[in-house]
Amino acid sequence: QVQLVESGGGLVQAGGSLRLSCVASGRTFSNYYMAWFRQAPGKERKFVGGIDWSGRTTDYADSVKGRFTISRDNAKNTVYLRMSNLKPEDTAVYSCAAGTIFTTSPTTYDYWGQGTQVTVSS
Repeated sequence: QVQLVESGGGLVQAGGSLRLSCVASGRTFSNYYMAWFRQAPGKERKFVGGIDWSGRTTDYADSVKGRFTISRDNAKNTVYLRMSNLKPEDTAVYSCAAGTIFTTSPTTYDYWGQGTQVTVSS
């Protein structure tokens, strides 16, 4: 089992920045591919970004490329999502997930955090 706890969400004005954190406990964190997903009210959960176990390979949804950066610190069992130039359409609940393979499909991830709300005002 892997337990994931997100933090860092909040209310921010358009153009602002936030950094989300996701702390893992349980099984060896560095064994897992980590990803961030988001879900807006009434919409399906969508892939935001992912990072491999080493931290050297990342992938992003087109909607956030150039604005969001995902990173991880295996010594701290933590994955981060730095979000810049935020837009109202970024408003959603952001969740981190752990899986053993890279994929953008939420159904393939094994473990999930509870999510943290990000609200961007115009």
